[in-house]
Amino acid sequence: MKKLIYFLPLLLAFSCAQKEEKNTENEITEEIREEPMTAKPDSVLRHNVFFSFKETSSPEDIQSVVDAFRNLQNEIEGIENFEWGTNSSPEGLNQGLTHAFVLTFHSEEARDAYLPHPAHAAFGEILGPHLDKVTVVDYWTRP
Repeated sequence: MKKLIYFLPLLLAFSCAQKEEKNTENEITEEIREEPMTAKPDSVLRHNVFFSFKETSSPEDIQSVVDAFRNLQNEIEGIENFEWGTNSSPEGLNQGLTHAFVLTFHSEEARDAYLPHPAHAAFGEILGPHLDKVTVVDYWTRP
């Protein structure tokens, strides 16, 4: 019984320490919740561009076009996101278009500023000698 009396203060101290840790974790969680979240728009404007390249364009030529297109997000304010990929559809309905690019904007004004931007025109100079076909489709996303 005497041994138990010696261990009681140790057990009490240990249980208090665990409660303190839990409170600290809860406080951190509450601090994180209180930080303001960046507002995301309900809908975004997607600018979809589809290319096919001339048969005379090498893989290196095509990669230089892709790199130049990707770099526009560093040169033109308002491009919120950039994605690209090559066609992998088994349906055969791509009408020869091989490369897809998606630029995301939060407003029509941002997209409209992108279109005549000098960096976009410079990209057109890089693209021009290699472009066979192009299709562009813009839309506002819907949930």
